[in-house]
Amino acid sequence: MRYITLLLACMLAMPSVVGAGELFRWKDESGRVHYGDAPPKKIKNVERKKLVSSMETSAELPYATQVAMQNFPVSLYVNDGCVDACDQARNLLNNRGIPFSEKSINAKAEFDALKTASGKAGFPTILVGKKYLVGFLEGSWNHELNLAGYPKTASYRQRVAPPPQRAKASKPQPIVPNDGDGVAQSDERF
Repeated sequence: MRYITLLLACMLAMPSVVGAGELFRWKDESGRVHYGDAPPKKIKNVERKKLVSSMETSAELPYATQVAMQNFPVSLYVNDGCVDACDQARNLLNNRGIPFSEKSINAKAEFDALKTASGKAGFPTILVGKKYLVGFLEGSWNHELNLAGYPKTASYRQRVAPPPQRAKASKPQPIVPNDGDGVAQSDERF
C-alpha cells in the first residue's frame, strides 16, 4: 500500500516538475535532430522549447484562448540581429496573454524556407494559424490576433493577484477601451 501511495504522489508531482524545465532542439553536423536540457556549446542554431503540461494549460487559460490556440496557433520567428522589434513583438504577445512558440532563424536554409512560406523576408515574423505577418506593426498584429479570437489583455492572469488598493476618487471616470491600433472604441457597457 505504501508503494501505491508513493507512486501516486510522484505522478501528481510530475506535471509541475516537467512544466518547470526547458527543452532545447538542435541539429548536429550530419543533420540529425536532438533534444535535451542543455545544448552543446559549439552548436549555434538552437531552438528553445517551453514545456507546458496539458493540465497547466487547461487550468490557467480561459476557454476562448484555448479554442483560439487550437484553431490559430501562434509562432514568432526571430533572428539574433533582431533586438528592439523582436522584444516589442514578444511584449505584445505576453501582455495579451497569448501562448506562442518562438523560433530562432539564423541559418540560411531556415531563412530561405521562412521567406518562401511567408512571401517576404524580415524579422520579426508572426504566424497566426496559416497567415504570416512580416515585420512588427502593432496595429496589424493586434487585428489578426483579434480575428483569431485571442484576448486583448491577459486579464485571466490578474485573477490570481489581490486587487490593488484604490485611492478615493470624487467621481469615477468612464473607461474607454483601446483595441491597440490607437483608436479608442466606445462600449455601451461602461
